[in-house]
Amino acid sequence: EAAQIVGRTREGYQEALFGAIEEGRFPRWRLMVQIMPEAEAETTPYNPFDLTKVWPHGDYPLIEVGVMELKLNADNYFAQIEQLAFSPSNKVPGIGYSPDKMLQARVFSYADAHRYRLGTHYEALPVNAPRCPVHHYHKDGQMNFFGHRTGAVDAYYEPNSVPGAAVEDPTVAEPPLRISGDAARWNHREGNDDYSQPRALHDRVMNDEQRARLYMNIAEAMAGVPEDVVARAIGQFDLVSPAYGDGIRAARAALLGAKQAAE
Repeated sequence: EAAQIVGRTREGYQEALFGAIEEGRFPRWRLMVQIMPEAEAETTPYNPFDLTKVWPHGDYPLIEVGVMELKLNADNYFAQIEQLAFSPSNKVPGIGYSPDKMLQARVFSYADAHRYRLGTHYEALPVNAPRCPVHHYHKDGQMNFFGHRTGAVDAYYEPNSVPGAAVEDPTVAEPPLRISGDAARWNHREGNDDYSQPRALHDRVMNDEQRARLYMNIAEAMAGVPEDVVARAIGQFDLVSPAYGDGIRAARAALLGAKQAAE
């Protein structure tokens, strides 16, 4: 089915989305969050900042905060889509950054990629410009088409003794993150339970049809991989659930049988 769809049009889903919005059938999603008290991050049996882990809904239930709705198509695709620049380094006051390693890396890398892709002052482009006044140190340089917007008379850095110079606003400082102990390189795999959550997904959440597709997908991905590597990989699935490893073995055997029959 996928081959037929892609053979007819590579942009099927984008066309469907555009058409639905044009017809007034606006796609909507409920926006939910989970909230964990900061102190509890020290006692969870899993690393809550590991993006391969989930926070059990029974412990941290979903909280609805609103609805996200797409209701307007772009008038100019290049100006409004190609020049769009999302970055987690842009946030409203009151939000801080967790020690999630992926988030920490992207706080820097997204904005850096936008400066390379779009230019120094990409954040001043209409599609990226803030809707409220923002004062910062970004000035001059390539693509300054808006003059100075630091909010300062002359001096652009703080502290400064020049009257009317830039002054830091402490009310928008990032909330403090409570830490303890020595700062050093840390192997997040030490003492981390990597098997309980995938075991619960495999044994209790997925049904037989979903498990069968999973086994076959993994078996197909193992085609051409050295057998010693396959054995080590399946050993990891065995640690999740013996049925998981056995299912992959059976799928590999079925693929081999089909290949031999075709030959």
